[in-house]
Amino acid sequence: MSMIKTFLFSAFISLVLSACSLEPVQPWDRDLLAQQKMQLVADPLEIYLDEHTYFSKEGSSGGQSVGGGGCGCN
Repeated sequence: MSMIKTFLFSAFISLVLSACSLEPVQPWDRDLLAQQKMQLVADPLEIYLDEHTYFSKEGSSGGQSVGGGGCGCN
């Protein structure tokens, strides 16, 4: 039973690691990746206003990436 678990675990790890790509981005692909539609947030003003609204509701700055609210509790 232990041998089967070890085999399945090593097969899973090799499958996960084989899915990673280590190739650098080619120069002819960089223009496609730099387009506005490929950005995580296409409009910088939109993310600024969303963060401003979020921080105003939280009552403190920096509440987006840490736990807790504006009251100081975690």
